[in-house]
Amino acid sequence: MKPGIHPAYGPVVFRDKSADFAFLTRSTLTSEQTVEWEDGRTYPVVDVEISSRSHPFHTGAARVVDSAGRVERFERRYGRCGGGR
Repeated sequence: MKPGIHPAYGPVVFRDKSADFAFLTRSTLTSEQTVEWEDGRTYPVVDVEISSRSHPFHTGAARVVDSAGRVERFERRYGRCGGGR
């Protein structure tokens, strides 16, 4: 690697406040905010909106999207397109 062109890569805590979940990993992201981790050290903390603890796919709370119902509702509202064939 060329020296001086890559961002610093170090330990960072990612925190999902909605799920009360945090994990320590390494990243190029950084933050002015810090948090004391379980090992007693202080690390920069980055707040995220979604993590594996709050994402519907991982929690099993995924919703089924009714695409056929959406198409029918669109056609009722705006009519069927007569162009093309």
